[in-house]
Parts: sequence; C-alpha cells; structure tokens
Amino acid sequence: MATSIATKYNVQELRGRPLGRVLVKMGKVSRDQVHEALDVQKEKGGPLGQILVDLSYIDEKTRTLALAFQAGMEYVDLKGMDIPDGVIKLIPAQMAQAYKIIPLTYEDAGKSLVVAVATADNFGATDDLRKLMGFNVTARIADVEHLDSALMKYYDVEPESIGDLINEMAGSDELSVLENRGESIDLETIKDLAESNPVKRLVNMVLLEAIRNRASDIHFEPFENEFKMRYRIDGLLYEMLPPPKSIAVAIASRIKVMANLDIAERRLPQDGRIELLVNGAPVDLRVSVLPTMFGESVVMRVLDRSNVSLDLERIGMREDDLRIFRQLINRPNGIVVVTGPTGSGKTTTLYSALNELNEIDVKILTSEDPVEYDIDGLIQVPINSDIGLTFARCLRSFLRQDPDIILVGEIRDLETAEIAVQAALTGHLVFSTLHTNDAPSSVARLLDLGMEPFLITATVEGICAQRLVRTICPRCKEEFLPTEEMLMELGLTSQKVEGRTFFHGSGCDYCRGTGYSGRMAIFEVMLFDDDLRMMVMKRSSTNVLREAARKRGMRTLRESGMLAIFDGATTIEEVVAQTIMEEAE
Repeated sequence: MATSIATKYNVQELRGRPLGRVLVKMGKVSRDQVHEALDVQKEKGGPLGQILVDLSYIDEKTRTLALAFQAGMEYVDLKGMDIPDGVIKLIPAQMAQAYKIIPLTYEDAGKSLVVAVATADNFGATDDLRKLMGFNVTARIADVEHLDSALMKYYDVEPESIGDLINEMAGSDELSVLENRGESIDLETIKDLAESNPVKRLVNMVLLEAIRNRASDIHFEPFENEFKMRYRIDGLLYEMLPPPKSIAVAIASRIKVMANLDIAERRLPQDGRIELLVNGAPVDLRVSVLPTMFGESVVMRVLDRSNVSLDLERIGMREDDLRIFRQLINRPNGIVVVTGPTGSGKTTTLYSALNELNEIDVKILTSEDPVEYDIDGLIQVPINSDIGLTFARCLRSFLRQDPDIILVGEIRDLETAEIAVQAALTGHLVFSTLHTNDAPSSVARLLDLGMEPFLITATVEGICAQRLVRTICPRCKEEFLPTEEMLMELGLTSQKVEGRTFFHGSGCDYCRGTGYSGRMAIFEVMLFDDDLRMMVMKRSSTNVLREAARKRGMRTLRESGMLAIFDGATTIEEVVAQTIMEEAE
C-alpha cells in the first residue's frame, strides 16, 4: 500500500507558519536572506517564495515543497511506487490527466482517497474530486517529474470511451437492480446507485467530454423506450451513444447530489449549480431538473469562464457598430436594450459593456436570472421568483441603493418596464434584454407590454440586436462557388458578387465533419434620433422604423451576416438560417 514518506521535516510544526520561517526551519535559507527578500517584497511586491527563487537562494522545487508544508501537506515519493490497479481505476484517465493527480490509497469505509499533486495550490483538483466522485480527499505533494512519470505509467493507455463504459454498465451486477423497476425504486437504493462508481465515472466522463468539445449544454433525456444523452455544440445538438434506459434514475440522482438538490423529490422541477476547476480554469454548470412522463429530464448549461472574453473589442462588432455602441453605453442616463433569442450572446455583450464601465467611481447593480459571471466591482443579485424576488421588486430596491448603472436581466412585463423607465428618467443608465427578432421589432414588443410611446421615446437611447453564426473550420476551409439558388437566398446575383471569394468547410475530424468550429456574433445597432422618436410616437410599423434606421446608417443582421461571408468567416447557409430578409416581415 502506498504511504507518504516520512521526511526529516515535521509537517505539523511547519503548517500555517510564514513561508520565510518554513524555509528557515527546513534549513534552506538563513534569516538574513529572508529579511533581504522581505525588503525586496516591500519595494517591488510579489510572492516571497518567487523573490527567493529570483535571488537564487532556493530553487523552484524547494519553493513548491515549502508551500506544501505551509499548507500542511506531506511529501510522497512516487519513484518506484506500485499503486494497486483497483485504486487507479477509481479515477478515470481523462480526470487524472486533466487535474494532474495520481490516486494513492483508498479506504471504502470512510470513502477516504489519498492523492498526489504537484503543487500546493491545486485545490481545484481535490475540491472537484469531492463534488464529482463523492470522496473525502487528502492531498500529498509529489515531485512534478515523478507525477508526470506516474501519469504515463498508469494512464498512458487508450482512454476509456463512453461506449466502453456503457457496455460495462450494461453487464453490471451493481446496476442490474434497476431493470424493469421504472420509478418504483426506494430512496436508499437511489442513494446507493448515485454513489456507485460506474455511474460516477459515466457522468464525469460526459462532463469532461462536453467541456473538451466546447459544448454549451448537456442533455439527459428519458423517453418511453430509451434514454438519450446529447451535447449542444455551436448551437446544434449531437447525440451520444445512449446508455441503458434503466440507469436514467441513477444518472439524474448523481447529478442532483453533485448540485446539492433533493434526490427524494422527483415530482417538482429543481435548479442547482456545480462549480468546477478543470485544467486550472473555472467552469460553472447550471443544472435544471424537470419531471416528465418517463422520468427526470436533466439539462446542464456549461459556462466555461476561461473561454469567455468580456472585452468589447473582442465580441465581434465591426468598427462602426462598436463606435455607436460605445456612444450608447457612455450616455449619462437612458435605457440600452440588447435583443435576440436565447443563447445568442446577449449576456456576454452586456457583461462586456459593464466590464468596460466598471470603474472605482461608478456603482453598478445587476439583477440576473441566474448570475452567469461573477465580476469584481459589480453588485449582483440573483432573481428568485419562488420567494417573490422578481426583476420588478429587485429593480425597485436598486433605486434606493444609489446606483449609477443598473442591469435588469430581462424586461418581461409592464411593471419591470415602468420601473426601468423611472430609473432612466431619474438619471440612471439602464441595461436590459428583450427577446425579439431584430432591433426595430423591440419597439413593438415594448408597446405590446403596455408602455406608452412617449416613455419609450423619452428613455430608450438605442437597441442592439445580435445572433450567433457558426464559423468555418480553419483546418478544412476551402474555396467554393455558390449556386444561383444559394445567392438568391441572400437576394444576390452572380453579377453582384463578381470578384468575391466564398468559402466553406469540407469537414474533418477537428470539426466532427460539420465544416464549422466555433461561433461569432453579428450585430444590428439602432441609434434613436429625433426623427425615429417621432415615428415611435406615431406608432409607426416595424418595417417603417427599420427602413428609417437603415437610411440613418443601421446595418441589419442580414447585411452584417453578408459581410461576415465576404470576410470568409462563415457560410451562406449559416447566415440564411440565422437571419431573415427584411422584406419578409
């Protein structure tokens, strides 16, 4: 059995002590050297350990070891160690590689797992193991080269696929109790199954695969005769190999345990959250559980914060649209609306705007359902309709908090709209979202809610509509000649596009044969002026407003999409699918 090596250092004596004192106790530096490093720290700042490395008083390995002792972690020598196969199998290869950990020992009674890590600050690995696998984890520090060697030794094999695991589960005695039981399973059995290793491994493998493939959502869906697992990647759903239908209850229960939901409650919808740290990057999973005719449907929204850039320069706006949008968000008061369907990137655009405005002398309050990104400097309030904390109630309270800028997650009803108007009229800048097809139709939506035209004209400064279109895979991108029919979809002819080059993706392993990899945003920015406000007062139609806005320089979503095609970023099919012809409304 693997055990931590006794060293000449008493870890308990070193735990919690200042790093300089730890290194002195280890005999690696003198007190004078520590004082010298502290003087440098006062002058230039930075971690003491790194300063001692820069001064060549210690090496990187000594710094890592000292930090581990300071955290109360013992040292383990992995060189020549033989770890039992049963312990290795507790952690899937994908997880071990992603988190850079090696399991050492396991005690079933207390679900106690001892793991080796290379750095003392790898808290994410141990925390995520507790959440994902339900283990009580104790970490030991190991030499990074020995850890890498152990990973090669124990996990340098063909990674276990979801198909392999599903086949294993189909013949599992542990899961055979679920056969033909339907929903008639007692709570204790459900708890045991949720903690079973095959179920844990499958759920974790699905999660890691989803994050690796940049999936935005993971679906677990029970039907009468089958149980489906699907990813949404770049806006489209892809089906995975389905597991046995009998384990649907076990999978749903496992996810509910991870999200701290009530596994005994299978009649009501539930919402939860799982926070992970994968490859050092924070990942949030928003869990929604919905009871259906054939069991619980579970959908997990993946928010990989490492892949999101909250920078207005990088959200994809063209230079002229960005200039207009910056004018809007720097107004002293008024309402700025971002509109588009669910999953079109509205939240990212608004957060990027708030991130740019986030200064020490500006107070920003947000109400969201739910809070998607935690940003320092913003006061963020999650909406909870179950206890009566609605957008309207939250917004009413905001006005008593002396804000400069307010974000209302969505204008859903007249009450919220009226309070947003009140906030704008009293000198606040208000950001919010709507669900409409384009910018001009947002006016009709506000009128439908019951807002008076004079209030819209007095407060709304501009509306930004957006869509996400898939971008051509860079690895299989190639020129192609569009047909006349394809050009007609865009209202173009071969004469109008003479001299332009079109591209598409032929399909490769990197893009899973789709020809696309990733998505980009296209925008439509409508800036209100006196003439447009007069049209709103007269309740002019959406078409009239659109044509008037175009005459004033507004580029429609379809026109933005065509520019992206001409840039070689996306395809005709994608723009046609995500936008509508202006004449069609």
